[in-house]
Amino acid sequence: MGTEGTSLYDLSVGAAAVCAGMAAWLTDGRHSGARRARLLLAGGGTAGTGPSPWDRAVTELRRLRRPPRPEWWAPAAGLVLTVLGTSWIPLLVGAAAVPALRRARLARTARRERERRGDAVIALCGVLAGEVRAGRQPGEALLRAAHESGGLGEAQAAVLAAARFGGDVPQTLAAAARQPGAEGLLGLAACWRVAVDRGAGLAAGLDRLEGALRTERDQRADLSAQLAGAKATAVMLAGLPVLGLLLGTALGADPLHVLLHTAPGLGCLAVGAALEGGGLWWALRIVRGAEAVT
Repeated sequence: MGTEGTSLYDLSVGAAAVCAGMAAWLTDGRHSGARRARLLLAGGGTAGTGPSPWDRAVTELRRLRRPPRPEWWAPAAGLVLTVLGTSWIPLLVGAAAVPALRRARLARTARRERERRGDAVIALCGVLAGEVRAGRQPGEALLRAAHESGGLGEAQAAVLAAARFGGDVPQTLAAAARQPGAEGLLGLAACWRVAVDRGAGLAAGLDRLEGALRTERDQRADLSAQLAGAKATAVMLAGLPVLGLLLGTALGADPLHVLLHTAPGLGCLAVGAALEGGGLWWALRIVRGAEAVT
């Protein structure tokens, strides 16, 4: 009787385990099907199962391995000077510099993105001219050129929809030109309006537009090369106070103690920081003014 009771107990446990597994599988399959349906309805494309836990772990590890952003070196340097000079002033100054350094980094990133988008617009004009010469209709040529060059940016879907379904392509191109760096699309819109609506040669207009955009880009690059020396000089002059502190420390003096713990030193530090900031601002203003001319 005991053996039969044990066998029945084992069978019941096994059946319960199988039922639980089936329920979990069905629940997961139902949720997975719901997820796929939502993805298909939202994006209209092929739905996947999503990244596996291993892929998510690798992505998280890569994110953690990224170097810290440049603006966070300011409070780190301030912390080192706080320890060396036994004063909280460097740490506070380093923390206060984080927003300004972040704005500078974002501005530099935006400038690079603007230049990249401008190059893509130039490539779009060249590829589109080649497709038109190959005998394709303007709408089909624009579809191929956009997919190959990526010059339409975030407005690619709207422009291609207008080209595919007979919409107002020049208007959508003019709207796409509002993206930073994509101002050349205004010229493309004008070429499209003149060529398609009035029967003029689209390829010839695109060639002239591409040449003009390339000339403008080369002028900006040449100006940036000429201003590189002025930027390097400004950075070198900004680093001279740090060099002075290092030389004073090497000679056996204690410049940090004088600057951070005495009234004359604090006054010199405030005046020097103001002059340093004003000089950097003025130099950058001159450089940006020269860049804005083009």
